[in-house]
Amino acid sequence: MSITVHTTHFTERPDYTGRLEKEQRVYDLLEQLHISFEGVDHDTANTIEDCEAVEAELGVKICKNLFLRNRQKTTFYLLMMPGDKKFVTKDLSGQLGISRLSFAEPEFMEEYLDLTPGSASVLGLMNDPDREVNLLIDEDLLKDEYIGCHPCINTSTLKIQTADILNVFLKHTGHRPTLVRL
Repeated sequence: MSITVHTTHFTERPDYTGRLEKEQRVYDLLEQLHISFEGVDHDTANTIEDCEAVEAELGVKICKNLFLRNRQKTTFYLLMMPGDKKFVTKDLSGQLGISRLSFAEPEFMEEYLDLTPGSASVLGLMNDPDREVNLLIDEDLLKDEYIGCHPCINTSTLKIQTADILNVFLKHTGHRPTLVRL
């Protein structure tokens, strides 16, 4: 199924009419941090497959973001990886020295990142001031100049320089990524 992507691109905060507060906070923070972006609005994109039309419109690979937890539900992870890469739980569990990783329940994603399923994004770390969520980045993602990610809502996508995410945004949030190889 292909989603409809608007062809009007924006490079500054869009009109806030009808936009959720959590999305507005993303644009306000990007402006405050002087992080440039290019964005488009689109139909709800819940999966990487939904984002293929967005990738074509923005000219960027969409980043797959998975919200994970340990078996005890005491440690949480946001995994960023190339959208076209397959995720194998045991490979990551082994690298982290954890017996078993699982997908975290939606209520934890909302509690820690103010995100809902389908809208997971590195930008949600701005809502985790206590750094309860550990950031994992597949090293292959760092080969790309830009990252495509949602502004905490899955009806828009932003193209942001990878260096700005790593050196400006994450420095601001205080999250230190762990590089993994998947």
